Amino acid sequence: MTQRNISCWVVSEGLTGTENQCLGIADALGVSPTVKRIKLRFPWKQLSPYLRCGHQWAFDSAGDSLAPPWPDLVLASGRKSIAAALHIKRQSNGKTLVVQVQDPRIPARLFDLVTVPQHDPTRGDNVIITTGALHRVTVAKLAEEAAKFPLLQELPAPRAAVMIGGNSKAHRLTEENAAALAARLQELAEDYSLMITVSRRTPPACLDILQKTLADNPRVYFWDGSGANPYFAFLECADILLVTEDSVSMTSEAISTGKPVYTIPMEGGAARVNKFHHLLQTQGYTRILPQEGTLESWHYTPPQDTAAIAAKIQALLEERVNT
Repeated sequence: MTQRNISCWVVSEGLTGTENQCLGIADALGVSPTVKRIKLRFPWKQLSPYLRCGHQWAFDSAGDSLAPPWPDLVLASGRKSIAAALHIKRQSNGKTLVVQVQDPRIPARLFDLVTVPQHDPTRGDNVIITTGALHRVTVAKLAEEAAKFPLLQELPAPRAAVMIGGNSKAHRLTEENAAALAARLQELAEDYSLMITVSRRTPPACLDILQKTLADNPRVYFWDGSGANPYFAFLECADILLVTEDSVSMTSEAISTGKPVYTIPMEGGAARVNKFHHLLQTQGYTRILPQEGTLESWHYTPPQDTAAIAAKIQALLEERVNT
């Protein structure tokens, strides 16, 4: 079985962060998947993934349908996708290779393959451990995106990309945080050209503080959300990366570049996310942004998690053909 004739579904509840992890694997496999965004009915919606029976009645018609012909491969991610993954595995009589991305919080043996980041607890013979979250960042993609923003490459080097998130379940970006960060960035702009982007989760008041503080600085390129998104171009054009600690996804994408990555502290935290950052720091990928002084440079081998998982899936698919 070659990549060209693999039929593949990406199954999610429609959240961009989880869906992109599956799409990254599909990209690495060289397949064009059909994306299935599902919705669950009561009580599966409330009890997923622990309610593992009656899946034929679990899916709301407001979501995409799950019906034969079943694909060769399912890449599923997110808590609500688990019911769909188990349903497809059962209904296809094992024809479909079912890969669950992220910790399913139920036994891994229920799936053909599970991939979890190292800060999550699930382990097993069919579990692949990754450094962080999977993503769609590749060398080719970054070069392609950077070519769309020639202005960035004209900014004087060295250049620092600053990726700012916002409020989440675990973290908060307060106005006090924003003011302190703006002052720190103003200081760093003495030595770096800054390329700054914010998130949909960035509180408007915090965005206003950042923009007003940095607006008149000629060494700052601040993407205001209009026009094409230069996020991937930032990753390519930067010499150093600064990422707020709320986002596992942005941090994982940043370390895939092999460039120095500084974590910007925020209010709050959670055991799982704290463990993620602690592991990256002890493994030499990231450092905490110091409150003052110059930035340092260091080297590490960037993780190749997405490519490794794609290779494992390809091998499993070929085994099925040959048995």
